[in-house]
Amino acid sequence: MKYQTVLTIAGSDPSGGAGIQADIKTISACGCYATSAITAITIQNTQGVQAVQAIPADIIYQQIKCVSEDIEINAIKIGMLHSAEVVNMLAVWLKDHPCTNIVLDPVMVSTSGHRLLDENAIISMTQNLFPLVRVITPNIPEAEVLLGQKIQQQEDIAIAAKKLANKYHTSVWLKAGHLHADVLVDICYDVETKKIYELPGVRIRTKNTHGTGCTLSSALASMLAKGLSLEDSARKAKEYMNQAIRHGADFEIGLGQGPVHHFWNLWSENKQD
Repeated sequence: MKYQTVLTIAGSDPSGGAGIQADIKTISACGCYATSAITAITIQNTQGVQAVQAIPADIIYQQIKCVSEDIEINAIKIGMLHSAEVVNMLAVWLKDHPCTNIVLDPVMVSTSGHRLLDENAIISMTQNLFPLVRVITPNIPEAEVLLGQKIQQQEDIAIAAKKLANKYHTSVWLKAGHLHADVLVDICYDVETKKIYELPGVRIRTKNTHGTGCTLSSALASMLAKGLSLEDSARKAKEYMNQAIRHGADFEIGLGQGPVHHFWNLWSENKQD
C-alpha cells in the first residue's frame, strides 16, 4: 500500500491558520500524506504578519532534496517564496526533477498588507517558475499585479484568467473572493484543454478566512495527487473549501481573522453534514 503524497514548499504560520500548517492540515484532511519544506518563519497571528525571517535558499534546497530522495512525490504545492534567489533555486530543481502536478499559489502580500515578495522575485517567478507548473491560483490583487490591469467585476474574471494562462503558459484558477457579490464564481482556465470551468460559491459572512488561499491550493494539489483530472480536482477542492469556510464560520479563535475548519469532514460533530 502507498500513500498519495504532496510536498508543500511554503512559509510557517505559528498561529496555525495559514502557511505550511494550513497546508499540512488540508492535505491530511483530503486523504493524502503531507511532506514539507519551510521557506520562511513568520511572526504572525490572526491579527496579521508582524515580521518574516527568511530561510536561506540552500537550506530550503536541502529540505526538498532530502525529502524527495526518500519519498515519492505525487504533487507539489508552492506557497510563499520570499526572494528571487529562492525562486531561481526552485526553478532549477524542478527542471531537474519534473513533476506533473505542481500548484503554485503566488503569495505576494498578506491579508494585513505585509509585503511577502519583492519585485525581483515576482519577475523571476513569472519568467522561470510559471512555465514549470500545472496551475497557478492567484487572487484578484495578485492577478492585477501579474496583468497590470484592474479586475472589478465578475465578468472580468474569465477574461483575466484566460489572459494569464496565455501569457504564462499555465492553467489559472482565478479566485473571486475579493469581489463584493453574494454569489462568487471562481474561474479555472485549463490551458491543456482550452476550457473554462466555473467554480461557484456563496459568500459566507464570517471573519474566519485566514489562510483560505493556502488551503485551496493545497486541496487542489491533493486532488491532483490522487490522479484526478484538473476539472475534477478543481471542483472537489472548491467543495472542500466551501465547506471548510461554512463549518468554521461560527468558531472563535484569536482576536482577528480566524482560520477555516480544515477538518470539517472528520470531526464527529460535523459527520452528519
